[in-house]
Amino acid sequence: MNLINDHWIPVIRQNHQLDVIAPWQIAEIDNPVVEIAAPRPDFQGALYQLLIGLLQTAFAPEDEDQWDEYWQEPPAATELEAQLQQLAFAFELENPQGAAFLQDFDLIDGENKTIAALFIEAPGGKTIKDNLDHFIKRDTINQLCPSCTAAALFTLQTNAPSGGVGHRVGLRGGGPLTTLIIPKAATSTLWQKLWLNVQNQEEIETAKTLDAHVLPWLGKTRLSDKGQITTPVDVHPLHAYWGMPRRIRLTDKTQDADCDVCGKPAAELYQGFKTKNYGTNYDGAWVHPLTPYRFDPKKVNFPLSLKGQQGGLGYRHWLGLAMQDEDTGDKAASVVQFYNQERGRQLSDRGKAGLWCFGYDMDNMKARCWYESRFPVYYLSDVQRTNLTRWGKELIDAAKEAVKLLRSEVKAAWFRRPEDAKGDMSQIDAQFWQATEADFYLILEQLAALPADTGQAPSGIYSHWFETLKKQLFAVFENATLAATPEDLDLKRIILAKNNLGKKFHSNKTIKNLKARAKPEQEAS
Repeated sequence: MNLINDHWIPVIRQNHQLDVIAPWQIAEIDNPVVEIAAPRPDFQGALYQLLIGLLQTAFAPEDEDQWDEYWQEPPAATELEAQLQQLAFAFELENPQGAAFLQDFDLIDGENKTIAALFIEAPGGKTIKDNLDHFIKRDTINQLCPSCTAAALFTLQTNAPSGGVGHRVGLRGGGPLTTLIIPKAATSTLWQKLWLNVQNQEEIETAKTLDAHVLPWLGKTRLSDKGQITTPVDVHPLHAYWGMPRRIRLTDKTQDADCDVCGKPAAELYQGFKTKNYGTNYDGAWVHPLTPYRFDPKKVNFPLSLKGQQGGLGYRHWLGLAMQDEDTGDKAASVVQFYNQERGRQLSDRGKAGLWCFGYDMDNMKARCWYESRFPVYYLSDVQRTNLTRWGKELIDAAKEAVKLLRSEVKAAWFRRPEDAKGDMSQIDAQFWQATEADFYLILEQLAALPADTGQAPSGIYSHWFETLKKQLFAVFENATLAATPEDLDLKRIILAKNNLGKKFHSNKTIKNLKARAKPEQEAS
């Protein structure tokens, strides 16, 4: 299968019809494609990134004027096909005589693996040997159609966690978050969703030659068996879209069967691959355009990609994912920053856009969960953006203080010796964040609409947030402490913890500052 010429990407068209297309068909305007229809959520995110990578590599606009032209009206499908055709030679899924998509150029020997090992959540060899695959069972995936194989390959190479001695992590680190700008309009096409995340050539230079500096599988693997590393200065900037840390070569196949992931029949299906350690070891100041990073203010340490978090992604992460969190050093992906500062004006009065954030929560080699969240983004002036960052931080900081108090007093209500109690309290945090989320985004929308010359947010904003925190604080506390059967309740301890929660809430410095801003100016003075 050739990933440029063949029809292999599952999609939904405007009339809700399911279809399978070649990449260049995203530009068709007759019954256009509106969404990818991948069989798994991680494949969905991977296919978005693959298509963005293709556009960035072979069809990046010269400048923002040309970007706007294609935003208003996509290129003719034949024009896009002709441009993508220059990549076709490098996108063969199987090529015994040479380069094959995301596979080691000349891997001869290696360990044989079943095709299920391409999946990040698949149980490892030791887990299977010790018979510990209790939740994700072995032998559930034995054969993959070419479409799912290509998606699985890209998903693994772009998200690769640590995989044992010499099995390298992805270019962005293991299990990175990806953030994409997505238009909110219900009529948006897949072309528009992808194009919003393609940067112009003034931001990312194009490649004069398509070789292993851009597409690493076109040449010998940059081995790391003797400590060698690969930094951004060793390759072309476009390499970031095509990182290949794992040495893989597809091998075993079967014929005429159904795919174990998508369920569709295929003439040929893949059942195994060879792999070997000490592939490309990415190190240094990598900054992938679609990923948020934590930057060291002292500029001693390299940027660190933000990862999936246990407990999911919520508004407490909004500042670092959509803007910039000065306290932590978290900063939005470069494509998001460019939207905030420049490109957002194209959508400022046309339905606007949101931020789609997704990724694995990894515990070393173990995938704990796949998370996705949607966040608001805004095109604002520099002053408005500074104001919104400051105000948003005030609200989030107050919520963080409240949830710490809540967690502490729920534990005090549950246990006679809370300081000795061990266990996971994250469910309490999650209930509070979820209960306050809608109000946060409602307030954020109001703050984003304020004029640039607004010195301080209206007191009603702070009052709303103060009352929201107080109401949900006690609602979650009561739900957590009074849910047990009556004979298991220690009402005296619960009442004492509740009283302490109220005292600590009102005496907390951050909460007191919030309450002070909640008063009308003349009353506060």
